[in-house]
Amino acid sequence: MKILGIETSCDETAAAIVEGKKVGTQNFVSVQSNVVSSQIEIHKKYGGVVPEVAAREHVLNILPVVNEALEKADLTPRPPLLGRRGGAKGRGIDVIAVTVGPGLITSLMVGVETAKILSYVWNIPLVGVNHIEGHIYANFVSVNSKFQIPNSKQIQNSKSQISNIKFPALILTVSGGHTMLVLMAGHGKYKIIGETRDDAAGEAFDKAAKLLGVGYPGGPAIAAYAAKSKVKSQKSKVSLPRPMINSNDYDFSFSGLKTALLYKLKKDKIWKKKIPEYCAEFQQAVIDVLIAKTVKAVRDFKVKTIMLSGGVAANQELRRQMKEKIEVLIPDLKYTTDNAAMIATAGYFHALKKDFIPWQKIKVDPNLELSARG
Repeated sequence: MKILGIETSCDETAAAIVEGKKVGTQNFVSVQSNVVSSQIEIHKKYGGVVPEVAAREHVLNILPVVNEALEKADLTPRPPLLGRRGGAKGRGIDVIAVTVGPGLITSLMVGVETAKILSYVWNIPLVGVNHIEGHIYANFVSVNSKFQIPNSKQIQNSKSQISNIKFPALILTVSGGHTMLVLMAGHGKYKIIGETRDDAAGEAFDKAAKLLGVGYPGGPAIAAYAAKSKVKSQKSKVSLPRPMINSNDYDFSFSGLKTALLYKLKKDKIWKKKIPEYCAEFQQAVIDVLIAKTVKAVRDFKVKTIMLSGGVAANQELRRQMKEKIEVLIPDLKYTTDNAAMIATAGYFHALKKDFIPWQKIKVDPNLELSARG
């Protein structure tokens, strides 16, 4: 089964082709193309994503990105992309998977309207995918090399991550808009046991980076400065709180951490000389809370697999320290930030259940909950 994935929930215009195949009792997914058109440089001058600007860029980029994904997978449709209905059916595309929410409504609409048109023109089924679910399924991208899916003999020696995923699973999902702990009982079966009460971790990084003047996006900027930190004396040491780290639940809160940073900077007359130290401490405070809450959930729930997902999962310190504390599965870096391969992969598992939506009925939902049908 070959799936075209489309992702436009925020400021990345992305399309991908994945091939899913059942080998023995396992479903493996091979990425055949994964194209992302980033808008970081456009939004950098604003210090954050401007929704209307993002939507206009999606309109300009969506068809070229879809075409490039098809061409890289050797699936260029004939007649042309928007040819006659019932033509070449996308030359081998079996299903279209598209992000329907959560996200910026105007951005989501570009991807969904494009998917609807292609579903109608090519006369192939359509599935809607929850963006957070897509991040979770980045862990199910089992083979990264193009056109390579292991056969039954190779599975025994395969290092494919999907072979190690057992249910129930616990997923720490950390991104610019969401921070949550999710119990996954099976494909499509989710229960949120903890989430942020205010700012998401990625949002906190962006706000902290703006206070410190280190650039956008905040996560990579703070990580880069943190790597330069060298605390030479007690005088240069910076200390920030770890909000809710000892609470008796699995929720998060990062707004207070940002406020604590603001007050620290106001009191410290030489803070500009200690930017790496402030970045390192802020990053570590976030990591400490994320790991502590995850470890608590692992102890309290009988899970068989632990996974990390979301854009903040690209943070190297978070990846390293989580691996030191617990046995955790983490997607390849290229599948942590917004991309369409993860959407297509989630779409494959939806398609196995024939969870199709008629193109006339599919709608965007900027506030879509993970437990809702995506």
